[in-house]
Amino acid sequence: MTSEETRLKKLKYRAWHRGFREADLILGPFAENHVSSLSPAELDLFEALLDQPDHDIYQWIVGQAPTPPEFDHQVMNRIKLFRYEAHEARGDDHGG
Repeated sequence: MTSEETRLKKLKYRAWHRGFREADLILGPFAENHVSSLSPAELDLFEALLDQPDHDIYQWIVGQAPTPPEFDHQVMNRIKLFRYEAHEARGDDHGG
């Protein structure tokens, strides 16, 4: 396994195992579907985002709190868009 493959595997694990189910259900599927297509710079941004508290990340994604400028980047925008896509695909009424 290459170091890049190891990094992607670790990021996917971290995204799925946040300790806050609502964040897991957005970040986990996002990581599964998108980390392999992120550039090295975008992976750095995603990794830095995963270092933040779960509740903060979740509030930024769902719009309950403004995203701080240092995390208001293309990766966060992709996660926000992914949340709506995932919600539509599930067809549920509980997207937050």
